[in-house]
Amino acid sequence: MEKTKVINWMQKYSMIVILAVIVIFFTIQTGGRILMPQNITNLISQNAYVFILAVGMLLCILTGGNIDLSIGSVVCFVGAVGALMLNTGMNMLLIVVLMLSIGLLIGMWQGYWVAFVKVPPFIVTLTGMLVFRGLSNVVLQGKAVSISASAPEFVKIFGGGADCYIPDFFNGGGTNIFSIVLGIVIMVLYMIYEEMQLVKKQKLGQEVSTKAILIKVIAISSIIMFFAIQFSQYKGVPTSLIWVAIIVAIYWYITSKTTIGRHFYAVGGNEKATRLSGINTKRVYFIAYANMGLLSALAGMLTIARMTSAQPTYGTNYEMDAISACFIGGASAYGGVGTVPGVIVGALLMGIINLGMSIMGVDSNYQKVVKGLVLLAAVIFDILSKRQKA
Repeated sequence: MEKTKVINWMQKYSMIVILAVIVIFFTIQTGGRILMPQNITNLISQNAYVFILAVGMLLCILTGGNIDLSIGSVVCFVGAVGALMLNTGMNMLLIVVLMLSIGLLIGMWQGYWVAFVKVPPFIVTLTGMLVFRGLSNVVLQGKAVSISASAPEFVKIFGGGADCYIPDFFNGGGTNIFSIVLGIVIMVLYMIYEEMQLVKKQKLGQEVSTKAILIKVIAISSIIMFFAIQFSQYKGVPTSLIWVAIIVAIYWYITSKTTIGRHFYAVGGNEKATRLSGINTKRVYFIAYANMGLLSALAGMLTIARMTSAQPTYGTNYEMDAISACFIGGASAYGGVGTVPGVIVGALLMGIINLGMSIMGVDSNYQKVVKGLVLLAAVIFDILSKRQKA
């Protein structure tokens, strides 16, 4: 019994412990530079696309360990088309809608072949990776297209450039008071949520460890306020974080509180049994890949806004970053297991490793080696822990 509890605890919190250890390691190795306000802001801004793409990739993985290899190319293609439209002077809102629509249509196209024709997802998305990378080069004619002068509002809203931060409505001078106030509000809302969940479980007669919940609340509240204070010491909350927070909140709710969210887990757990129970498994697959296309379009917007341009090379290896974040964050390579908070932890872990090694001056090739080994270790841990439970 105790052995099972230990295994369950390790599966649930191991990545959080590892994340804390890695933060401490890089804090020591960089002399504390990794925790400087500017570096914390850069961590969020530079990895915003990973958080968003990883959330979408999670839904694909939940359906049975399936992945989408095309997302980096879709990010590049949608960004390329968007940059050209922005330079024509079209209405920005219309361009945003068109970019999202293009991403959704691409996702629906790939989802159709996966769900209804039963072409293996690996083949469909590998094809998409090649097709949309090629189309990106065709659209851009192999050149970079700048949007900094033609679309300053787009750049500001989607998180690129030096002024893409939520303004301080309290005029705190050198300290962004709004960031601290926002952190306090989020912390209080989180505490209220945990209290409501505790009361709900106690009414249902479930066994609840109030000590464990208290430790969890204190830890997460401390992290929230740490980020709020760090943001306040630089320029404030980056707009890219707002987009990440919105997507994470929406998909956390979908995966944990809705019927369609439970269907993703059911299909990954046992597709045949799920189909026999009356659930339309084809629709689940279709939604997963259509949604992936939509989020790829949003990631494309964030990418060209941050870079203030579109280039044929943008999006390279984005799919690997998203897949790594999912598996490192606890998603099972077999499907049916994984959470949005876990994916965020995985993305943060990869981002901190990248940032820490960059500050230390580690060669980019060695950075890839480390990221690959971390991914392998996460998958091995998933396989071994399943064997232990069996």
